[in-house]
Amino acid sequence: MRHNREEVIKRTIREFKLLDRLVAKLTNQDWKRLVPRPETKEPWTVKDALAHVTHFKANIIRSIKGQHKPTEERGLNITEENHVIYMRWRDRSPREVLAWHRQVQKDLLAALRAAPQEWFSSKERGADWPYDLDGHSSYHRVKDIEQALTISARKQAEETQERLN
Repeated sequence: MRHNREEVIKRTIREFKLLDRLVAKLTNQDWKRLVPRPETKEPWTVKDALAHVTHFKANIIRSIKGQHKPTEERGLNITEENHVIYMRWRDRSPREVLAWHRQVQKDLLAALRAAPQEWFSSKERGADWPYDLDGHSSYHRVKDIEQALTISARKQAEETQERLN
């Protein structure tokens, strides 16, 4: 499948709006909620999941501009790269991560609009290309962030019910 600028931008904006609408209303406690992850992986919070998604969107900007990954990320497997992202953002405030998420979206849209048409259509690619702009974001929005908030709401309702009994 060959892609075009308009459909990639449309998908990118649609997923950003869904994710941004979700994280815009989070409380300080919500940002600290753990997302469901195997015990063998680092304990990501909602904030960490957003930083992770944003990092990979920023990588697309570099790709569009023909830039390389930062030196400390070169040659890493996905687990190692995820660790670097986690360590880089885990001590930052939710406000910083949210601001970065929004700035990367602005920069991403500018890069997509400035990219040569060949960047979109020069190769046959899967339908979900470029995955990090919507598929990856959607995956973590649903499987991590929404799931963490749902689990939290369920626990809160159960605790309230127990107090009432």
